[in-house]
Amino acid sequence: MAVHPGRFTADIEGDFVVFLIGMRFNKPWLVHRWWPVASAMGPMVREIGKHPEIGCLGIQSWFGRTTLMVQYWRDFASLERFARSDDYPHLRAWKKFNARIRASEDVGIFHETYQVKAGAYEAIYGNMPVFGLARASSHAPVASRGQSAAGRIGAREDDPALDVY
Repeated sequence: MAVHPGRFTADIEGDFVVFLIGMRFNKPWLVHRWWPVASAMGPMVREIGKHPEIGCLGIQSWFGRTTLMVQYWRDFASLERFARSDDYPHLRAWKKFNARIRASEDVGIFHETYQVKAGAYEAIYGNMPVFGLARASSHAPVASRGQSAAGRIGAREDDPALDVY
């Protein structure tokens, strides 16, 4: 991924949803318990990638004992439709997890969902590849939204940026 020298921000029109989802290997040696959970995510991500019309704007993942995937969605209704529809792989995986593993402490799962109102976000990327919300929306020069975090998120009308770059 190419590094973009300088300061950039994310620019997205309208409301959106940030969805964090992941799992934790509580007993890493019990591969037969956590592997079905870990391997269920691949088909979901591939399906999302094939169908941008379902409303997912972008995904990024990190792997370790606790895994984390950040997903950006156009709205909560799109995310919920994906999660609950028989047309997509999530519902089948969710039912399998609940039937086989939910009562066990061998593997943990989590998700957090945030509804973000238009303009109620702030992002800065200094000397980074296109990343995070900017990858899911538009990667823009920081000056397009303000030089300070307070200016970009609308917490202040003036923009008392420090000249650090």
